[in-house]
Amino acid sequence: MKHILTTSLVAGFVAGTPAFAAVEGKPFFSLYNTDIVVAIAFVIFIGILVYYKVPGLLSGLLDKRADGIRADLDEARKLREEAQELRASFERKHVEVQAEAERIVASAKEAAEAAAAQAQVDLADSIKRRMKAAEDQIASAEAAAIRDVRNAAVNVAVAAAGDVIRKNTSAEDADAMIADSIKTVEAQLH
Repeated sequence: MKHILTTSLVAGFVAGTPAFAAVEGKPFFSLYNTDIVVAIAFVIFIGILVYYKVPGLLSGLLDKRADGIRADLDEARKLREEAQELRASFERKHVEVQAEAERIVASAKEAAEAAAAQAQVDLADSIKRRMKAAEDQIASAEAAAIRDVRNAAVNVAVAAAGDVIRKNTSAEDADAMIADSIKTVEAQLH
């Protein structure tokens, strides 16, 4: 119905123009009038288009095109939202990774400080152990020196006593002391 109204309006507009006036004594509705021939061809062309439902097809194609564009816009909107969500997710992950890196650095600093403190404690303990070992060696060396001095004094005293006994004892007294010593040793051994 819409198409018929459009066709009749176009035909009325074309018929109302001065081009449809009689040309030089020839009748208005004649095949010699080119304007009439063009108008008739135009009306037939429009009729053929309407008969084959070309305006409906064109509007259907335009509707499909509009639906396709709407679908593309919706898809683009969804993709944009997904991209924004992905970007926000990456930004959150970036912040989390940066915080984790700062925690790792802080932990490493704490570990290094603890290791340095432990190394100082270990060094102090090692120095104490070495000092104790050195003091023990010094005490041992002193004890050995005192023992050596005592032994030397005993040897000197024994040698001096032996000289004194030799000078002050006669041969008979020496034989009696030797015999007495042998008896004492025999008694202690049995």
